[in-house]
Amino acid sequence: MKRRHMMKITGAGICAAAASNRAGAAGAAGQPGIALQLYSVRHECGKDFDAALEAVAGIGCKAVEFAGYYKYSDDAAGLKKRLDDLGLAVAGTHVGARALTDPKAIEFHQTIGCKYLIVPGDGRVRHAGKSKEFAELLNKAAETLKPHGMFCGYHNHSHEFKPAGDDSRKTWWDLLAERTSDDVVLQMDVGWVVHAGCDPVAYLKKYPGRTRTAHFKPAVRRGDKDAKPIIGRDSVAWQDVITSCREAGGTEWFIVEQEQSPGNLSQLECAALSLKGLKEILAAMR
Repeated sequence: MKRRHMMKITGAGICAAAASNRAGAAGAAGQPGIALQLYSVRHECGKDFDAALEAVAGIGCKAVEFAGYYKYSDDAAGLKKRLDDLGLAVAGTHVGARALTDPKAIEFHQTIGCKYLIVPGDGRVRHAGKSKEFAELLNKAAETLKPHGMFCGYHNHSHEFKPAGDDSRKTWWDLLAERTSDDVVLQMDVGWVVHAGCDPVAYLKKYPGRTRTAHFKPAVRRGDKDAKPIIGRDSVAWQDVITSCREAGGTEWFIVEQEQSPGNLSQLECAALSLKGLKEILAAMR
């Protein structure tokens, strides 16, 4: 997306939005904050990362979760300044497992104020011989990060909710949860859980306090003809999910991830609609 088109979408209120964002991204009275996973606007990020961050702030977003750093990969101080200028907080990042204990990676994420380092997928989780090994890797990483006030974790897709090879009564997600310490975040992607045919609320309650950050991805159940992949228009019972995140999940961040772009809308426009939909649901629950 060209910069001029992005600015047309976001409007002229970026400076005002940035000032508002500085008031605090983590929500009032201990309520979870709202963030956007930047994979939602991956096309824009790939073309002009600075402009993409500006556009995200312009749609009223107060925090982001990273999925790559583009021009700032070796410039944590520069990225921190850019975020501060736009009033954007950091809800977390998606990184490879090797980065969890890398001193340079830890320093980078400390500099930008990133508390949560989440692995967005690893085939070892679903491997009968390697799943224990991967769980232990996360446990050791959690020990390394804890003195820095940081956490590691794992993000699910639908396949982690298939029966585990060594115990058909449990899923791979169950085995990961049981084999890791409470300091390892189970970053639930609600949309993928629904896609797998499972109940996100049941899993939030099954592993209390483990969902410190959650991906709020819209999902459309098969046969739900009137639904659209936009939060508030999809098939997810978001009020139930939000209540369980608050009461059982220990959730600090609701992270919107918009993978689909229905109609002729851009990724940024769809992300803005899902952010708006989530805020409307939260307002209705007050």
